Amino acid sequence: MTTHAMTWTDPLPPELTGGAVTVGNFDGVHRGHQELIRTARQAANRIGGPVVAVTFYPPPAAVLYPKPEKAIPLTTLEDRARLLVEAGADHVVVLNTDAGLLSLSPEAFFEDVILHLFNARAMVEGYNFRFGRGRCGDTQLIRTLCDRVGLSFAEVPAWNIAGAPVSSSRIRDTLNAGAVAEATRLLGRPYRITGKVVTGAQRGRTLGFPTANIDGVPTLVPAVGVYAVRVCVRGEYHLGAANIGPNPTFGETARKIEVHLLDFAGDLYEQPLSLDFVARLRDTRPFAGVDELVHQLQQDVLAARAVLSE
Repeated sequence: MTTHAMTWTDPLPPELTGGAVTVGNFDGVHRGHQELIRTARQAANRIGGPVVAVTFYPPPAAVLYPKPEKAIPLTTLEDRARLLVEAGADHVVVLNTDAGLLSLSPEAFFEDVILHLFNARAMVEGYNFRFGRGRCGDTQLIRTLCDRVGLSFAEVPAWNIAGAPVSSSRIRDTLNAGAVAEATRLLGRPYRITGKVVTGAQRGRTLGFPTANIDGVPTLVPAVGVYAVRVCVRGEYHLGAANIGPNPTFGETARKIEVHLLDFAGDLYEQPLSLDFVARLRDTRPFAGVDELVHQLQQDVLAARAVLSE
C-alpha cells in the first residue's frame, strides 16, 4: 500500500501522475465509495495509468465548522487508506487541509490540483460530489472542465439499499441506533472500532466472565447495548460478546466498552484490540442481583456463539 501525506503545493512522485483520480472524504469507505474505486479502476485500465484516491486531513468540514457540526469519523485515516487500497486504489494521497486549499475556487482546484499536481487523464466522482471554495462546484461543472481539456469523466450514481442512497451520514445514524447488522449491509463489511485494553473494575473475572475494557477509540462507538463481535487480537480472530454502556446493576453510570472473549485465555492489558460488530443481542439493563446478571451473561454468550458461528 502506498499512502502519501502532503500539501497541495508539493510535487508528486511520477508514479502517482497520469492516472484516474477520484477525490473525496471517503469516511467509512462504504459500498458507494467502493463503486467509485471500481469505476476508477476501469478508467485506469483504459488509459494505462494508476488509480489515485485523494482525500483530506483534517476533513474540510472539521476545519470550517470546528465544533457544532463536527462528526465523529467512522474510520481512522490509516484504516481509510487501507480500505481504499483493498477496494482497488493503487495510491492514496492525503492532502493537508489548509487555508490555501480551502480558498481555491472550483476552477482553480481543477487547474492547480487535478491538472497540474496529478496530471490526471481521467476523473471519477459520485453524483453528489462538491468541490472548491464554498463547495460550489458540482459534477456538471467538473464534467465541463474535463471536456474542455479532453479528460475522461465518469459520474457514479447513488448506490441504493432499501430505497435510499448509502452515505457516511446514513451509516452514522444506523450505528447511533445500534443497528450494526444494517451497518454491515451499507459498508459491505462489519463495522470496526479499535482501542487499547485498560484496567477496569475486574468484576467480570469474579463472575466467571472476564472482560477486556477498551479505551481510546477515536471513531464512532455504536449505541449502548450488548453485541456479538469478532475480536482481532495480534492478528488472530476470536468470538466475543461486547457490552457498551454503563453497568447499572452495580450503580455505575459511566459509558464503557467491555468485551468477553470466548475460548480465550491470556493477558491483554495495554494491547490494541479491534471489535467487528456482527449483531445486536439486547439492550443494557439493570438486574435484581448477581445471580440474575450471571444467568443473563450465560445467555449472552450462547447467543453470541450462535450468531457468530453461522
